[in-house]
Amino acid sequence: MSETHPDPDPRRSPGLENGGGVPPGETPPGESSTPAGAPDQNANTPSGWGPVPLALLLVLAVLVAGFFIAYAVAL
Repeated sequence: MSETHPDPDPRRSPGLENGGGVPPGETPPGESSTPAGAPDQNANTPSGWGPVPLALLLVLAVLVAGFFIAYAVAL
């Protein structure tokens, strides 16, 4: 895949001063958009909770509940 540089060549851009400055009254050259080079953000989106995190949360909830039940019985 060949990529093109999104910025214009300052040697061929009209209206630029030496060093790349723009004189008063001139419009600076436009740049191409950047979404073409950005990765697809929806490609690796998780679809929901997996079985391992749900099982860990369930175990943690049972342990916390067991602690409070044991604490209440010991009183």
